[in-house]
Formats: sequence, structure tokens, C-alpha cells
Amino acid sequence: MKPMKTLVLGAALVAAAVGSIAPSWAQPVTEQFVALPSYRVGPYAAGGSGFYGGIIDYFNLVNLNGGVNGVKISWEECETEYNPSRGIECYERLKTKNGGATLVEPLSTGVAYGVLDRVAQDKIPMTTIGYGRSDAANGKVFPYIFPLITSYWNQAAGMIKYLGDKNGGMDKLKGKKIVHLYHDSAFGKEPLPVLEALAKQHGFELIKIAVAPPGSEQQSQWLQIRQANPDHVILWGWGVMNSVAIKTAQRNGFPREKMLGVWWAGSEEDTIPSGDAAKGYSAMTFNTPGNYPLMEEIHKKLYDAGKGNLSDRGRIGSVYHMRGVSAGLLWVEAMRTAQEKFGKGKPVTGEQMRWGLEHLNVDEARQKAVGALGMLPPVKTSCDDHEGSGAVKVQQWDGKKWNAITPNWIVGDKALTRKLLEESSAAYAADKKITPACAK
Repeated sequence: MKPMKTLVLGAALVAAAVGSIAPSWAQPVTEQFVALPSYRVGPYAAGGSGFYGGIIDYFNLVNLNGGVNGVKISWEECETEYNPSRGIECYERLKTKNGGATLVEPLSTGVAYGVLDRVAQDKIPMTTIGYGRSDAANGKVFPYIFPLITSYWNQAAGMIKYLGDKNGGMDKLKGKKIVHLYHDSAFGKEPLPVLEALAKQHGFELIKIAVAPPGSEQQSQWLQIRQANPDHVILWGWGVMNSVAIKTAQRNGFPREKMLGVWWAGSEEDTIPSGDAAKGYSAMTFNTPGNYPLMEEIHKKLYDAGKGNLSDRGRIGSVYHMRGVSAGLLWVEAMRTAQEKFGKGKPVTGEQMRWGLEHLNVDEARQKAVGALGMLPPVKTSCDDHEGSGAVKVQQWDGKKWNAITPNWIVGDKALTRKLLEESSAAYAADKKITPACAK
């Protein structure tokens, strides 16, 4: 028999060894961890830095105010440079950190497509706020994907509704020419099913003109536009493509008032570099520009105390920053919702977070409570609707700032987008051998 001292020492060494290799989930999880495969460098850095800066500012504000029922939020960024392969690497690197990610947001259609099947396997909900697969709004097929607020399809429907109203009614679009000038990528092609269906329905001619990324050269495209002499140009651009399009439109004598940008072509980073050429240019948005108590609180509690995430205070409340704050707001409300069901004062798992995202109800009363009334449309999700709204607004650049020119939220032809959504998601389910059903 070995001496007791030896057995005790051996047990201690084994325990130490086990502890050194124990997985992170073996330790008590005290914080809510969110994975941020972000991009702050490269051709799309302006969008990424503003968006993720807004998210982190909101998280810091929530933590400063005591967390979500006492639970602090933690996060980690991983630089993707908006590159799909790097985005997938970042997702894989982050998903098991700090007890396991309970939410991920890549802000990239390419990255979102790349991890679409993985997040369902890993049970980590992914939001695609204002981008990605529009048919992912069907939670029966995509239980872990949440294209919150408004999808590309509902934005495209909202665009045509706005242009119809601008022309005196949808029937007035018959015979009109509308150019879809788009980023030649999955992002740029995403709205085509809706635009093509609406063109057939309302009798306008849809002229599709692609721009090779990043979009710094557009002379041939604008020559085509000048020859076509369209009534409207939809600018479905991203990054440098947008300011190049606006300035090239001016050089070709095309009125900016006839241009309508996707919401990723509607930020200060698109218009300020365009100078005077941008005056009168309009773009879609799912945030209403203006001052809100929540943004003032971020100013005072974070930036006045030197705790803000952005180095340039002038970007606080800008389009991308406000969009990031809105994302953070929705996530925190999902955390609160999940805690209401699964236990207040403790972090929720990825599966529980999924439930919270599927039972969101950020109505006007809740927006007012957090100081953001009207900053975004009311969002109410369900198993059938992981989007939760579908409403948009139009904003116009006056040379110095964005102003909302549609006082009310616009909703396009949702019957059409729902039909397309059902057809597309059913095809995806058949291909992947998924039996559509609401997750429990």
C-alpha cells in the first residue's frame, strides 16, 4: 500500500492537470459573452468601425448602469477586413471563448452566408441586422438566424413604394425606367427577386447594372445610365462605391434627387467625401436621424468620461454609430426577455438567447423607457417572423446632415415579400433536408 501522503499528492497533481485542460464551460459563467467578428480596416472600415463602435458603446453604457439584471456583458472583436474566409476563421476562433459565444454579428453578407449552417449546429444565434438572407426571417427553417428590423427584400419593396408615392401612385410607375446600380456581390444581387417581381407587377423597366467591387471605377456604368436616361437610379452600393457613384452622377449631369441609395449607401461616410455633389441625394434608413436621450447619455457617461469606443467624437450619433447602438439595444432586450423566462440575474445560453430574440417586443413604450423613442421602428418577432418589422424611412442629405423626409415608417408590399420568403425558404429546407418547425 502506498503511503497516504503519496496518494494525496498524486490526487492534487491530477486535479491540477485536469484544471489546466478543463474546457471553459467547466468554470462558472458570470458574464454574457458576444462574439464580434468586426472590421475596422480595409475598404469598408468606416461602416464597420461606426457600427461596432455603437454596439460597444451601448454595452459599456449598460454595464456602467449595472448590466442586464446585474449580468455584465463581455465581448471580443476579431478583425475580418470584410473578407468571408477571414470572417469564418474569426467565428471559429470566438465561438468557444469565455464559456461560449451566445450571439454573433458579422455585418457582412458574405460572412453570414459562410457561417449560416454552422451557427445552427453550434446553437449560437446570429443577427443580420439590415442585410444577409431575407428568407431567413422564416424561423421555422432558420431558427438561429435573425435579420432584425428590416431585410433587403422589404427595403426593396419599401423603395418602390416610396418611388411610386413620389410619382403620384404605384400606377404611375408604368413605363418608367429604374436602374439598379449594384455592388457585384451576393449583397448587391439580394434584392433582385423583389425588384424583378415589382417591375413585372407595376410595368416599369428594371435596368440592372453591376459594379465590380470595391467600385472605384464606374465610368462605363454611368455611360450606360446616361444612354438609358432613367427616371430613377437605385444605388445598391457599399464603401467607396457610394461616393464614387454620387460624384460620377454629378459629372454626368444626373440629378442626385433622382438617386435613392440602399441604407449602406446612406451614411456621412458616403456623403461628406462627395462634397457638394451629395446635396439632395436620398437614401433608405431604418434609423431616424436626430437627437435622443439615449445618445445624450452615451455622450455624457462615456465620452465625457473618456470611455467611448470611437476616437472621433464627431461620429457619435452618426448613421453607422446609431445603427450599432440600435443593434446593441435589441440584443440587450433579447437578453432581458430570455432572463424573464430562464432566470433573472444569470447569463443565458445560446439556445436561451435564441428564444429571447424570437420573443422580442420592443414597442414604443419600451423605446421611450430606454430613451430611443422613434430612433428605430417597433420590433416584434415570432417564430414566423425573425425580422420583426419591415418598416423603413427615407432620409435626404442637405449638404451638412441627414434629415428624414418621410415622417412615418414606410412598409412596402409585404404580401409579395412573404410569398417570396416562403418559396425561397422552402427550397432551402428541401435542399438541406430540414423539416420546418418552430424551435422550442
